[in-house]
Amino acid sequence: MKLWQKEHTAVSAAIEKFTVGRDREFDLQLAPFDVMGSIAHVTMLGETGLMSKADADKAVKGLQDIAADIAAGRFVIEDGVEDVHSQVELLLTRHIGEAGKMIHSGRSRNDQVATDIKLYLRHEVTEMRDLVKELFDMLLGLSEKHKGKLLPGYTHLQVGMPSSAGLWLGAYAESLVDDLEMLAAAHAVVDKNPLGSGAGYGSSFPLDRKRTTQLLSFATLNWNSVYAQMSRGKSEKLVAMALASIATTLARLSMDCCLYLNQDFAFISFPDELTTGSSIMPHKKNPDVFELVRGKCNRIQSTSNELALLTTNLPSGYHREMQLTKEVLFPAIGDLKDCLNILQIMFPAMTVRDNILDADKYKYIFSVESVNELVNQGIPFREAYKEVGNRIAAGTFKYDASKGLHHTHEGSIGNLCTEDIRNEMEKVLRKFAH
Repeated sequence: MKLWQKEHTAVSAAIEKFTVGRDREFDLQLAPFDVMGSIAHVTMLGETGLMSKADADKAVKGLQDIAADIAAGRFVIEDGVEDVHSQVELLLTRHIGEAGKMIHSGRSRNDQVATDIKLYLRHEVTEMRDLVKELFDMLLGLSEKHKGKLLPGYTHLQVGMPSSAGLWLGAYAESLVDDLEMLAAAHAVVDKNPLGSGAGYGSSFPLDRKRTTQLLSFATLNWNSVYAQMSRGKSEKLVAMALASIATTLARLSMDCCLYLNQDFAFISFPDELTTGSSIMPHKKNPDVFELVRGKCNRIQSTSNELALLTTNLPSGYHREMQLTKEVLFPAIGDLKDCLNILQIMFPAMTVRDNILDADKYKYIFSVESVNELVNQGIPFREAYKEVGNRIAAGTFKYDASKGLHHTHEGSIGNLCTEDIRNEMEKVLRKFAH
């Protein structure tokens, strides 16, 4: 069954296979949103007189039954049925008869798909927001827990200055705040209703687009019917850019964990059950989870580029390339959610080693502290820098680490600004409300 097929016409099997592609696979993810959009559309048709009230009520009830089947995992796209939209209409017609054939009035498959994708993306973005917030809370909590444990801070992968596990973990928590800024911007774009734009040029039916916007809880409409179609691809790309931002943070955090778990660093450790071993080296504890998170997240960062190449320089109106956005974006969403979930398992089990900076190899990490001490005694910074440098070169540099560190400015070892970072996250989260 095809929504566009006319009587006495047939399409080559090869053409059908090529043009349908992987639609049936990814359309299953759109099924609940297709029914949601159809319920809103049919409700509006009944209210405007484009369907009788009795037929509209019957169709809504039938669609609700289909939604229940989808939620229970009983929904399938049957052999010979082109896509989810065709399957829903076919099932509805079987359930309620001829009234089921009326639900496409005033709609094109173009705005139907656009609406499904907007609803799907809005749902997924909201779930992503919640997962990011959970990881943020965990990292910020661990930042406070480990704020007294000093780590070496690196520049150019060379030992630089003292840092701490608290400062390290808090940095990634704050990075997630900026990532959610991008996700909130993407949410604002997808939270606009394209339904009623038809094939991209509106309809001669007196549709009530504000009503379907209300019924679907969209913040507003895509007002211009041409732009409603042009938002296809753009919406996906903006979401992908937000996902890439989150993925960048997770990939970098995972790389740190791979390094810090290495025996030459040995800053952190994880229980045996969260690491893997070697087939021939019995001592190995491999950071496979973090390596896979790093790899998946690096790949996710390419998604927005792939979507950009797919949609670049297309003229206005619908084009079949838009079908391919699903197979680019949908797996990336699933992979990023998996990465966020697995990190929720890993970090609560992490142990940070005590007294890391006591090792002799870190004795020069306090050189800046020595320079600053001299400056505080009235010696100009350049002279103090030269004096400490000469001590290091002569092998006479010493620093009494037992004096402790006294970093007090905002965002330093001794002042993590945890609550300020938390407040910044709350500001961003409020942007998701409409």
